[in-house]
Amino acid sequence: MYFLKEIFREDVINTEGRTLHREAVRGIILQQHTILMIYSPVNGDYKFPGGGVDENESCEKALIREVQEECGAVLSHISQEVGCVIEYSIPREINYDVFKMTSRYFLCNTDDDFREQNLDQYEQDLGFRPVRVDIDTAIQTNNAILDATDRKIPPWTDRETLVLKYIKENILLKNSI
Repeated sequence: MYFLKEIFREDVINTEGRTLHREAVRGIILQQHTILMIYSPVNGDYKFPGGGVDENESCEKALIREVQEECGAVLSHISQEVGCVIEYSIPREINYDVFKMTSRYFLCNTDDDFREQNLDQYEQDLGFRPVRVDIDTAIQTNNAILDATDRKIPPWTDRETLVLKYIKENILLKNSI
């Protein structure tokens, strides 16, 4: 597993304290110069399909489940783990000092047909929908949101933009030479 970055959501976080850890998996689904992303018309941003790994669930099973729930897409192949991003924040739970989220990104392929999404309520509220988008468009759109000073930025936007840039520079550009 390649470590991409650590992100600290607050200035002062006790990373040595009582830690609530969550592991998440996210699918990188490329098709030539486009990438399958989740678009939110409410936030205007793009994020990778994926989510939390349930207790006693493998990363592979979680990724298959999460991509199907968020995109309605069926994974046909998971080829390799690209890397991970670790985020630290203050937990909502009072018995912990730090919330640590490890997001692991995997190159995947899907079948061509899409089924109905099975979204959580907050995902429905954000209007999540799967879209194939040019990677430069996704990066530019997310960068514009990160640069905005007049709106609340979704907590995942900087993480997802970092990974989009990594994919462009280390997967797409290297494979097109």
